Amino acid sequence: MKVYETNEIKNIALLGSKGSGKTTLAEAMLYECGVIKRRGSIEAKNTVSDYFPVEKEYGYSVFSTIFYAEFLNKKLNVIDCPGSDDFVGNAITALNVTDTGVILIDAQYGVEVGTQNIFRTTAQLKKPVIFAMNQLDGEKADYDNVIEQMTEIFGPKVTPIQYPLSVGPGFNAMIDVLLMKKYSWGPDGGVPTIEEIPAEEMEKAQELHQKLVEAAAENDETLMEKFFDQGHLSEDEMREGIRKGLVDRSIYPVFCVSALKDMGVRRMMEFLGNVVPFVEDMPAPVDTEGDEVKPDSKGPLSLFMFKTTVEPHIGEVSYFKVMSGTLTPGVDLNNVDRGSKERIAQIFCVCGQFKTPVDKLCAGDIGATVKLKDARTGNTLDEKGCEYRFDFIKYPAPKYQRAIRPVTESDAEKLSEILTRMHEEDPTWQVEQSKELKQTILSGQGEFHLRTLKWRVENNDKLPIIFEEPKIPYRETITKAARADYRHKKQSGGAGQFGEVHLIIEPYTEGMPAPDTYRFGNQEYKMNVRDTQEIPLEWGGKLIIHNCIVGGAIDARFIPAIVKGLMDRMEQGPLTGSYARDVRVCIYDGKMHPVDSNEISFRLAGRNAFSEAFRNANPKILEPVYDVDVMVPADVMGDVMSDLQGRRAIIMGMSSENGFEKIQARVPLKEMSSYSTALSSITGGRSSFTMKFSSYELVPGDVQEKLLKAYAESNSEE
Repeated sequence: MKVYETNEIKNIALLGSKGSGKTTLAEAMLYECGVIKRRGSIEAKNTVSDYFPVEKEYGYSVFSTIFYAEFLNKKLNVIDCPGSDDFVGNAITALNVTDTGVILIDAQYGVEVGTQNIFRTTAQLKKPVIFAMNQLDGEKADYDNVIEQMTEIFGPKVTPIQYPLSVGPGFNAMIDVLLMKKYSWGPDGGVPTIEEIPAEEMEKAQELHQKLVEAAAENDETLMEKFFDQGHLSEDEMREGIRKGLVDRSIYPVFCVSALKDMGVRRMMEFLGNVVPFVEDMPAPVDTEGDEVKPDSKGPLSLFMFKTTVEPHIGEVSYFKVMSGTLTPGVDLNNVDRGSKERIAQIFCVCGQFKTPVDKLCAGDIGATVKLKDARTGNTLDEKGCEYRFDFIKYPAPKYQRAIRPVTESDAEKLSEILTRMHEEDPTWQVEQSKELKQTILSGQGEFHLRTLKWRVENNDKLPIIFEEPKIPYRETITKAARADYRHKKQSGGAGQFGEVHLIIEPYTEGMPAPDTYRFGNQEYKMNVRDTQEIPLEWGGKLIIHNCIVGGAIDARFIPAIVKGLMDRMEQGPLTGSYARDVRVCIYDGKMHPVDSNEISFRLAGRNAFSEAFRNANPKILEPVYDVDVMVPADVMGDVMSDLQGRRAIIMGMSSENGFEKIQARVPLKEMSSYSTALSSITGGRSSFTMKFSSYELVPGDVQEKLLKAYAESNSEE
């Protein structure tokens, strides 16, 4: 295989909603470039992209697939990304290591929520965008309506390069207003017939051509002057203007294709080869020090590891982008993230599951290697003397959680190893060993996301697992002051145990004055603060402890033991065993025994006195509440609102955004357990949502009663 220099390489992400036809388009692109001799299909389970067992089982993409195409003496590295929102992490990764996004639009359904989400990501990353309107041969295809919708949502930068002469099952011809030619195909697609534009289409074609010329000229002063002088631009000048417009995101070209029939695919690839930016045309990435790292093949060698998979018959495969320098096999590199050394024994160009060994990869290129010892996704590997480090991929917060455990408890360690490996393959799968909930919590982007992991664990690793509803991390607190005392006394021959603690607790708020006097019934308790401990709690809030003991009723050496007893109950609240927070304690009296008093006695006395006072302080349970933003089509907004209100949501606001309605709400985490599934069901998969922790709020009285009853029952069973 030819060695391609940096100025001959283009990196492209293939994006779009689920069902828009990316995998089918990838097959057509590979066929047009001669990489494959026959196009596979999803139904036949023989496509280059969806080659993992889970993808063949479910019939949709789960992982991004990397392939390359040699076309017009250029190397196109393409990353075909899953369309489902559940696997959005793959698309985010791909956009961070490529330079242009090709977004497929289904001509039958137009701009979907997933399309908008991915477009928003391209805007955040400032990546050029090309639209490909696919499935123009579909029964419900409506080119004009979809173009109108795209212009409304993405703005006037949407610029058709082509338009079809007819749509639906009879689609077989289009007008290209960049080249000003008519393209038509036979029933089997493939190589087009190229002709002059028919007279009846000339006026429309010239109008669109003029708009395209203006859009191209806008991005270059020299071209603009020439356009004003001559009224037209040459084909090469238009290509240059469009390239600059792509880099500036001032033009979004629209192509027409039928990926299934291989119509329009070669023409779109010609545009990718001739017009879209090269690696070196794009702004240079920035390392963690804030310095630009230009893709210089003569610079110091640095690789960014952006993807890891475990593949059949190969084992672990590590995918990388050459950020700087030139990579050859056998080189030793430093892992700047993990402080280890790696030898890159072999390097490959990748086409799905097929790996082609190569002798060299230049800056900007994408490749793979195998059997690295210590490299992980997101690591940077540098040659000696190079100190680049990259950390530019930011993933969305998870939206769906399940507790996970093996059917056989002895397999817990094996499951932990599998989950660690899977997080490497998809960083949006997150695993937490929750000490608080006493569960292993698996988080992801949706139910399908986690169901896919379960299928792989059970079918690939042969380990049966159980998904359960995760417990909710409630908090306990108090709403008024209360007093209690407790004497711990135990005599069983020899030295006994004795400790007595008197204390007052009250709700703590930031900035409250030091305690002075409390009144309970007819008795007044005056506090004389000798010492204060402020303990910030890992789970939020604080525990404030005032030592108000006078006259040596409790020796100072026993105070730490009492504090431990208080923390025992803060870590396992008296109501439901949840963490407690925001409590102030005044230890004001007690008793000791000259022989029997010891640390354990005062720890137990402090713990039990706190528990009694807590129950008398009008205790309340707090629940985590999340800010939730839901993007929905207008026609299902009422149904979505009703569902949210049934989940105890408080609607904070509503607005319209690019043809969709946005609902902002605050929803208890308890009610969000199955929300991704419910929302998909209500809206036919046309909606999306994000959620972010907001605060802890008091649970309603009826909910608290249920929680207390459930906790009492579980304790009695134990």
